Amino acid sequence: MKVLQLCKKFPYPLQDGESIAIQHISKSLADMGCELSMLTMNTKKHYYQALGDNIPEELKHYKEIHTVDIDNTIKKWDAFKNLFSKESYHISRFQSDEFASKLLELLQNNNYDIIQMETLYLAPYYELIKANSNAILVMRAHNIEHEIWDRITEQIDFTPKKLYLSYLAKKLKKFEVERLNKYDFLIAITERDLDRFKSLGYKNGCMALPVGFDLGKYEPEYSAFQRPLSLSFIGSLDWMPNTEGLNWFLDEVWPKLKLKHPDIEFHFAGRNAPSELKNIRINGVHYHDDVVDAKNFMLQYPISIVPLFAGSGIKVKILEALALGRVVISSSIGLEGIPAKHMKQVIIANSIEDYIESIDWCYQNHSQLQKVGESARNFLKSNFNNDKLAGKLVNAYQKLSNTHGHKMN
Repeated sequence: MKVLQLCKKFPYPLQDGESIAIQHISKSLADMGCELSMLTMNTKKHYYQALGDNIPEELKHYKEIHTVDIDNTIKKWDAFKNLFSKESYHISRFQSDEFASKLLELLQNNNYDIIQMETLYLAPYYELIKANSNAILVMRAHNIEHEIWDRITEQIDFTPKKLYLSYLAKKLKKFEVERLNKYDFLIAITERDLDRFKSLGYKNGCMALPVGFDLGKYEPEYSAFQRPLSLSFIGSLDWMPNTEGLNWFLDEVWPKLKLKHPDIEFHFAGRNAPSELKNIRINGVHYHDDVVDAKNFMLQYPISIVPLFAGSGIKVKILEALALGRVVISSSIGLEGIPAKHMKQVIIANSIEDYIESIDWCYQNHSQLQKVGESARNFLKSNFNNDKLAGKLVNAYQKLSNTHGHKMN
């Protein structure tokens, strides 16, 4: 089975949820005998130096990797002009003639069975694909994109910004809904998202497939539970839901927490942090700018916090923390699609008081925290096994091929 994966950013290093989700499923498909190729945008924000022979070990399962440099940085003048356009500014930033040209070249020179678009931002290339390929077109929806922006808008108090973001969210929703039934198959990242897509009118083939994990590559290390309590956060800091949630925690929760527990420390990391977070000067708070291995970073601290109040899909960093046996304290939105139980495998906190009480409990039950972490890892093993999930996807693709009368290579 020949699969071409289309990505909106180079999925390496494996430090953010989207990159991890792309790498994990592609590696599993390759392990099951599929031939994987990738065409990816190489954006300024997530730029990866020319590959040559220096392909990262984690990506060596690909037969071919093609990159196209594009500049999709947000420009004030373009954003202003978009106010008078029907196009979604979120989407138009990922439309590139150079990317389209390279995609056309690959379609003309290869006979792909599956073309798997990673996220809605590849949808503008639908017509080009359909006109030049008989491949089954799959949308892997990492999120319900407009829902993220609806939720962000709800959190904004400044009226002009709220109105602007609401306008952008409406145009993004229109784009997302209008294209729903153009795909041959839709992969939602959670059952909850799949139900939502159906309620928006999706009628073609579909399945819910969360991000799977190979636990052999996530070895827990529990010595952090024997040291004084400390908190950590890691996530892309150019993604607004992460920065909004992190700033809320630092402004609203941390001062009260530090008064109650003067010895507590908070360590956070993430790509493309804004200057105010990079240069933060708050007692007990530490920003790590040079994290090469996200797993090693998380293993240093027993408690991983996820103060997320916007977003959609599934939070891969939570799954990673569970795989590593960390105690996760997360909002309900952060845990969407992850059926872990409160005070069993995770701790749910949705307010300032919840976070204070949760961390108080951790102090009072320090000796029990490792058991929570062990339970978290067992939960992940039972529910997010990578090989089982990849097998389901391959079976779905084979059935889809038979239905479409398409002969796999």
